[in-house]
Amino acid sequence: MRADRLRRIVIVGGGTAGWMAAAAISKLVGTMPELSIELIESEEIGTVGVGEATIPQIVLFNAMLGIDEAAFVRETNATYKLGIEFVDWTRIGHRYVHPFGFYGLDMLGVEFHHFWLKARSLGETTPLDAYSLAAVAGRRGRFAHPRPDQPNSPLAKLGYAFQFDAALYARYLRTLAEAAGVRRTEGRIVSVRRDGASGHVDAVQLQSGEEVAGDLFVDCSGFRGLLIEGAMGSSFTDWTDWLPCDRAVAVPCALGGDRVPLTRSTARSAGWQWRIPLQHRIGNGYVYSSAHLSDDEAAATLLAHLDGAPLAEPRQLHFRAGHRERAWIGNVVALGLAGGFLEPLESTSIHLVQSGIARLMAFFPTRGFDQAEIDRFNRDTAREYVDIRDFLVLHYKATERDDSAFWRYCRTLAPPDGLRDKLEMFRGNGRILREHQELFTETSWLSVMHCQGIEPRGYHPIADLLSDEETRQRLKHIAQVIDQTADAMPMQEDYLREIGCTPAPVRRAS
Repeated sequence: MRADRLRRIVIVGGGTAGWMAAAAISKLVGTMPELSIELIESEEIGTVGVGEATIPQIVLFNAMLGIDEAAFVRETNATYKLGIEFVDWTRIGHRYVHPFGFYGLDMLGVEFHHFWLKARSLGETTPLDAYSLAAVAGRRGRFAHPRPDQPNSPLAKLGYAFQFDAALYARYLRTLAEAAGVRRTEGRIVSVRRDGASGHVDAVQLQSGEEVAGDLFVDCSGFRGLLIEGAMGSSFTDWTDWLPCDRAVAVPCALGGDRVPLTRSTARSAGWQWRIPLQHRIGNGYVYSSAHLSDDEAAATLLAHLDGAPLAEPRQLHFRAGHRERAWIGNVVALGLAGGFLEPLESTSIHLVQSGIARLMAFFPTRGFDQAEIDRFNRDTAREYVDIRDFLVLHYKATERDDSAFWRYCRTLAPPDGLRDKLEMFRGNGRILREHQELFTETSWLSVMHCQGIEPRGYHPIADLLSDEETRQRLKHIAQVIDQTADAMPMQEDYLREIGCTPAPVRRAS
């Protein structure tokens, strides 16, 4: 065995982030000789546990772990997700879907939306959503898995994700991790011992007096940042000026309304409300700005807009939008809320854990902890947060709403430089540039920019190589195929039953 190889990895904190890390690390490097992985968590310390909606990358994470999807859906009370429906964001009474997958069909080497923009200039009025299978099927409550074996079908590139009970997901991952040899230790950490020369964390001491030593510590302790902030002193980059929402109130409720495979985000007077339908309940929350709304008013607003009876008392959460200046210092790496927080408007919380784990595995260290690799990890992590931040700010900036002080503040925001550049490019000729493998695709940017009122002056000139009539006919055919494909897909309720789920009945609104 090489003398500098890691021998002990200690994960501080459980919940979704901790058990995702434990399951993935044990799967990928758990067979290394003489390597032990230990997770410390205390049942006295609650988890945030409201992050229930995901994006398509979670499918890859689960597949990497070897998870049987049907079993996972049954065990976590999951439903499928084809996108996010945004209600009242552009203006009150308006709604659109940010879909997974693609719009239409690219032609002549140019993105589909340029041909759609051309058709609009010719007087066509078919909405953008009509060219997305995810948007059409999602609104109709239908779901089917992608069919890459049918390259000419809209199903070939359909993207999907899940909505699930985060606590059940953590429990499911714990079972996998412990079966792979991860040791769980119950206990509350009361102190941290560091090496005087290197500054590295040598061990953490539990309330019981027991010490747990390690070579690499993964901080999944949530907003507290027990190691990354408390021990290593990592500063925090605060983006409250751009993302003013700093609180949330969350409550589950009984099933009611509908259970379509979409997360719903409804803009309110001082923020927005999420709605996540699961098999057994609905997850709800109101993300808001405390400068524009009191906690009591937020809770009252949330409770007044539920589709079923509340199943618990509303729970308050306080946060700041931003990230740790350095997510990796010495032998401590922060994942999840310990590393930063961006409101769950686009369901990125669990993805940020997943991408952090992937980045850690790419730079998996020896006990020498190469500083160049750590610096690159930190740069890439900060870049990902910036990319997501800019996309979230777009939702607030691109709005016609001026009915409250909160929305007047948001619509007059000076956007971050990256977002300003994207808006200028799109306003010109509908160009959407995806840079450095950023998370959100051209589909995502198009969906929010167009549907929230950003109108380009032109389109790619290559679109004019198709005659006006052929452009109309092609778009008409694409919309018809999507409509027919969506109608042929099974209802999500039937699909869930086919894989052995027993979703609770939904009380329909009267």
